Amino acid sequence: MNLTILKDHRKLVIVGLVGFFVLVALGLRLIPMLTMGHTDILSMVASDDPQYDLRLVELSLANHFQYPWFDPMTHFPVGTSIYWGPLTILIADVFCTIAGAVTRPEIIGACLWVTPVFAAATVALMYFVGKAFGDWKTGLLASGFTAVVSGTFFLYSLYGYFNHRDGEVLFSTLFCLAYLYILISEKGTSIRLADFSTWRKTALLSALAGIAYLLGLFLMPTMILFAFIVGVFTLVQFVFDFYRGRSSEYLLIANSIIFAIATIGLLVFGFKNPGTDLSTYSVGHVYAYLCLIGATALLYLLSRYLKNKKRYYYPLTIIGCGILFVAILFVAAPQLYTLFVSDLYAFFGQASVTQTVMDAMAWTPGEAWAAFNYGLLLMAGGILVTLYNNFREERPQEIFAVVWALIILFSTWQHVRYEYYLAVVIALLSAVCIHFVFEKGWGDLRQLATAIMPHQAADSSKETGTEERRRGKKQKQKKSPGGSPELNYPVLGVVGIVFILGILFAYSSVTYNYQIASSGVNTMNPDWETALEWLGNNTPDTGVNYYAIYDQKTFQYPSTAYGIMSWWDYGHMITYIAHRIPNANPFQQGVTGPNGSAAYFMATSEDTANAILDADGTKYVITDIDMDTGKFWAMATWYNTTVAGTPYQTNMFYPSQSDPSQYNAVTLNEEPYYQTIVSRLHNFDGSMTPATSAFYVEYADPSITQASLPVLTDAEVMNVSDAATKAEQYNLGAPAGHHATVLSLSITQPIDDVPALRHYRLIYESPTNTAKSDSGDVKYVKIFEYVKGAHIKGDGIIDIPLVTNQGRNFTYRQESINGEFIVPYSTGSDNPYPVKAVGPYHIEGTSTTFEVPESAVVQGTTIN
Repeated sequence: MNLTILKDHRKLVIVGLVGFFVLVALGLRLIPMLTMGHTDILSMVASDDPQYDLRLVELSLANHFQYPWFDPMTHFPVGTSIYWGPLTILIADVFCTIAGAVTRPEIIGACLWVTPVFAAATVALMYFVGKAFGDWKTGLLASGFTAVVSGTFFLYSLYGYFNHRDGEVLFSTLFCLAYLYILISEKGTSIRLADFSTWRKTALLSALAGIAYLLGLFLMPTMILFAFIVGVFTLVQFVFDFYRGRSSEYLLIANSIIFAIATIGLLVFGFKNPGTDLSTYSVGHVYAYLCLIGATALLYLLSRYLKNKKRYYYPLTIIGCGILFVAILFVAAPQLYTLFVSDLYAFFGQASVTQTVMDAMAWTPGEAWAAFNYGLLLMAGGILVTLYNNFREERPQEIFAVVWALIILFSTWQHVRYEYYLAVVIALLSAVCIHFVFEKGWGDLRQLATAIMPHQAADSSKETGTEERRRGKKQKQKKSPGGSPELNYPVLGVVGIVFILGILFAYSSVTYNYQIASSGVNTMNPDWETALEWLGNNTPDTGVNYYAIYDQKTFQYPSTAYGIMSWWDYGHMITYIAHRIPNANPFQQGVTGPNGSAAYFMATSEDTANAILDADGTKYVITDIDMDTGKFWAMATWYNTTVAGTPYQTNMFYPSQSDPSQYNAVTLNEEPYYQTIVSRLHNFDGSMTPATSAFYVEYADPSITQASLPVLTDAEVMNVSDAATKAEQYNLGAPAGHHATVLSLSITQPIDDVPALRHYRLIYESPTNTAKSDSGDVKYVKIFEYVKGAHIKGDGIIDIPLVTNQGRNFTYRQESINGEFIVPYSTGSDNPYPVKAVGPYHIEGTSTTFEVPESAVVQGTTIN
């Protein structure tokens, strides 16, 4: 192979390979678009944050690129402040303008390109980041790995997930690249603060880094994380510089300029949120940047003052100053103390409820390996390489990389969403590891090639030798006593291992990404889509203009406005698809507190639930099967973090039929589960439901079985009352650690009688039946209207036959309270909804029937 040609055309080769990597990154991310066929493009959009970002684009386009900092179309009756920046939305506006997108499908189609383009731009950028740690080969490796690396970096940039997160990666990486250039450019220079010409280049690069930081900040306040990374690196590097007798003016100049620009830029941008919360555009950022500048100046002054003192004075003095600073903040500025401590904990810590939020959960080893597989091993190797390099020769840029990697790794370990930040770090350090190993083993590889293919290796050696002589390097080749090359087999072994790891990393990542992209992971649930489209077309307008931008200081909801109660996961869908106002949303607003959605759905008293809806101004309630089953524990946790789902459900092991020594897990429902509002609505349509059969269960405690959960030793389906009697008798003489109880596996078979809900009527249900064929018909999504209800005087049990919009027949039954029924359904043709009565109300055991007009249900009047 003629390597001279390759060297002569290296730039073209590099551009071609980076371009290829960019196309690979785009191709993988556009697979959903390429396979969607004639599918409605809205169905390709993920159902959480992307739909809200699309709403912001619609708002911005309708208002001449203005950005809404307040939105009354969510979190009724409060509205919400938008806490992230306008940059992603403005970029999407540009995409839409270039594409001529005007209609909603056109706007969606243009916006769904934004995040794949963010990722592709990051791939190109990573060439320069990698090159800063070695040469063009490291750059190509870093770029190539970034093109295929998995995790949320891939998921959040997949076609269908329009969001700001991969934009965060792009601009934070741009900032890190600029900071790396500062560290590289100052090497070998002598800076005198009094002579600007000695630090002109550092100042220019610092200004560029400050602009890059501002771009990231205007995209998302989370950019403050990279100020924290710079702060930690600055502390570490000052200590290294002090011990090596090196001056650190470059750090003082860089940090001062970068964060002065950030401060000025934020002051011009304006504080969009009150208080000092660092997760918003508040004055807290300015405090943080000024503290970082001040801390850098203090570290510099201390290093100058202690220059000729004993080495350990410097770190001890730093520790003392840090303790003193925290003490002063605690006493003199408790607000700032709380700001830094609470925000650090919020970012790096864990709370019970965060384990219910998919991307806020702690990272597990299994998830880590699934996302990054062999890249984790290469990243570890890259960290070792950077530490080894700095032991031999000072390389501040590599210390920065280690700090960057460790902080992002810990952040990801606490909250899985930060995989998207970690992905580029893994790609970079994998490249560093592979390049280092191959550089060390290159001589042995050539000798091996000589032994295998002497003629081709000789030609290659001549070309390589010519090039290396041009650089002043001498060729040395160890030979064995017999004259053949002497190979370093351990080095070749390491080269082989690293090469295989690199191939496995790339292959596994591409395979994993292809599977994700082909799986329709972002595809919207069709039942929810049709239900919300129906809701938007068949319920009263709220009186709030969906396309208007409102001022939070002057806005007041009109009297026609109302809320939609559902779980927070579905809030953005309600806003974007139905143009209605959810009480709770995926910002986790409207979830906690006495009037939150968690308290509502977990309530076991209708009076309590009604009081919540009255306080929240709610008119409609939407439930789905996931709230009723898979997400039930999450609602229980938000409602009460101490007991979570314990009072409502029990997890147990039962022996596998094929192998009794192996256990399978099962979730069984306790009696309180069936009394919750979410169960009474979704499982029973608000109707009175008697207890019939359940499981009589005998089980052994974990202390007996040494398993992590109780183990079922016997289970039998029987009448509820008989099961209760049998359990009571068993427990009187049960062996230690063994118990009996009554539980239910079916969501439609309560353990105790479930009373009717008197103020909720089913008005729509989606087509999909989620129940097994032999256990009834429970539709995926149901919509209920909260009504005053018509009053009927009488005693006993009243019922009414109904048919839903899907043709499902059911009977609503209610038992009288204090000689009165309050019924939610009308019987006349004036009912505006497709769930209709097919007969009058009838008091069971009598011939008495009642017709109930729509006006009586809405106004709450008495009809007899």
